[in-house]
Amino acid sequence: MERLADADTVFDSVAELFSLLSTPIRLKIISSLCKGEKNVTQLLSEIDTTQPNMSQHLSTLYRAGVLGKRRDSTQIYYRLESERVATLCRAVCTQVAMEMDRDVQMAPSDRLLPLGAR
Repeated sequence: MERLADADTVFDSVAELFSLLSTPIRLKIISSLCKGEKNVTQLLSEIDTTQPNMSQHLSTLYRAGVLGKRRDSTQIYYRLESERVATLCRAVCTQVAMEMDRDVQMAPSDRLLPLGAR
């Protein structure tokens, strides 16, 4: 019975992670920070959103432990703290991009998206 509880804990944790990553702007933030730490102004130059919205998403990712931050005078710089989240995002985004590319031949069993979704 303990194994079932362990499996439930794993599934609960994964569902929480997927919920955290279910917002496109958070995926864009993670993608941008894969290239190195950035402040809010730098992130806003790459991601089309408002400053309050960006700050809210950065705060959520920080509280979840996905991001770290440091203060330099008046600027706060954000960086990735979770390589597993970056790896997961990279893998899924790469897979979906490949599936959306009509030139890439892929077996139906290797697809995340249904054939009609292209």
